[in-house]
Amino acid sequence: MIIPDRWVGVASAAGLGTVFLTAIAVQAIAIAQTWGAWYWVPGGGAAVAVCLLALLRQRWPVWAAVGGLGVAALAIVAAGLADRDLPAEPSPALTLGLAVLVGSALRVLPPVPAGAVAGGGLAVVVAGQFTAGPSSPGITGVTVLDGLFWLAAVAVGLSLRLLDARARATAERVRRAERLELARELHDVVAHHITGMLIQAQAAQVVARRNPEEVTGSLVEIEAAGADALAAMRRVVGLLRDADDAAPVSPGPERLSELVERFGRRGPKVCLSVPDEDVTWPPEVTSTVYRIVQEALTNVLRHAPHARSVSVTVDRDPRGVTVEVVDDAPPTSVRHHRGGYGLIGMRERVETLGGSLSAGPRAGAGWSVRATLPVPAREPG
Repeated sequence: MIIPDRWVGVASAAGLGTVFLTAIAVQAIAIAQTWGAWYWVPGGGAAVAVCLLALLRQRWPVWAAVGGLGVAALAIVAAGLADRDLPAEPSPALTLGLAVLVGSALRVLPPVPAGAVAGGGLAVVVAGQFTAGPSSPGITGVTVLDGLFWLAAVAVGLSLRLLDARARATAERVRRAERLELARELHDVVAHHITGMLIQAQAAQVVARRNPEEVTGSLVEIEAAGADALAAMRRVVGLLRDADDAAPVSPGPERLSELVERFGRRGPKVCLSVPDEDVTWPPEVTSTVYRIVQEALTNVLRHAPHARSVSVTVDRDPRGVTVEVVDDAPPTSVRHHRGGYGLIGMRERVETLGGSLSAGPRAGAGWSVRATLPVPAREPG
C-alpha cells in the first residue's frame, strides 16, 4: 500500500499548525502577565491571521504572502497609533508565520515576486523597530528576534530552492539519458526489421524468376514486416520527442531469467514467474519490462539489504503486459526512500508507451514496483 502524498501534506500542516498554536499561546501568556489580561488580543489576532495564511501558502502562494505582509503592516500601524497602549509589533508569533511565508515564497515563486516578498518581510522587521518609539534605546529584543526569524526564512528558502533546482536538473538528465538509450534501441529495432525485409525482398526476386505465381506470398510477408517496423518506430520515437547492462531487443521474456540469475548471486533469493506459453512482444515492450525488473532489483540491493526474498511476476493478457517486483524487507531496514531517479526514467518510458507505473511501500513490510504496458495490435502498413 502506497502512502498518498496528500496524507503527508496533512501531517506536515498539522505539525506546523501545532507549532503556530504553541507560539501564539506562549506569547499571549507572556503579554497577559506583563501588560494585562486583554493586551494580548490585538497582537494575538494578527498572529492567528498570518499563521492561517501560512498554512494556506501551498494553495495560494502569492496571495498568502501578500496577505501576510498586509496583516503585519496593519498590526504595526495599529500599534504605532495606540501611543504605547499596545505591545510593539510585529510580535514573535506573527513573525514566525511571516517567516514561513517568506521561506515558501523564496522556494516556489519566480525570482522577482520571491525577492519582493523577502524585501517586504525585511521592511516589516525594520518598521517594527520604529514603532518601539524613541524611549527604547538601541535595537529592541523583539526586533532582534524578528530579524533572526527573517534571516532563517531567507536561508531555508534559498537552500530549498537550490535543492529543488538540482533535483529538477538531475531528473531531466535521467530523462535525457533514457531517451538516448531508447534511440540506440530504435536503431536496433529498425535494423532488425529492415534486414528481414531486405532478405525477403531478395528471396522474392528469386521466386519471381522461378515461380511467378508465388510472389504474392513473399510480398505479403514484406508488407507485414514493414508494418511491424513502422508501428515500432512510431511507439519508440514518441519517447524521443524532447530531444551497463543493455536491455534486449529480441522478442519475449526469456532474458529475464538471466537477469534474475545474476541478481541471485549478489542478493536475496528471487522467484521469477513468466507466461508459460510462447509469446511474442514488440521489442520496445520487451526492453521496457527488462529495464523495470533491472531497476527494481538494483534498488533492492542498494536500499533493502535485509530483504530475504524477491518476487518478480510477469503476466500477459489480451490487454497488455503487467510486471511486478515485490520484496519483503522490514520497514526499519530500508535506509531511505526508494523512489530514486532511476524510476523517473522508467516512468517516462512506461507512460509514453501508454502504460502506468507505481512504486511504494506495501502494507506490513516490503516494497512494490508495478507497471502495466499495453501491447498494441499490428498496424496496417
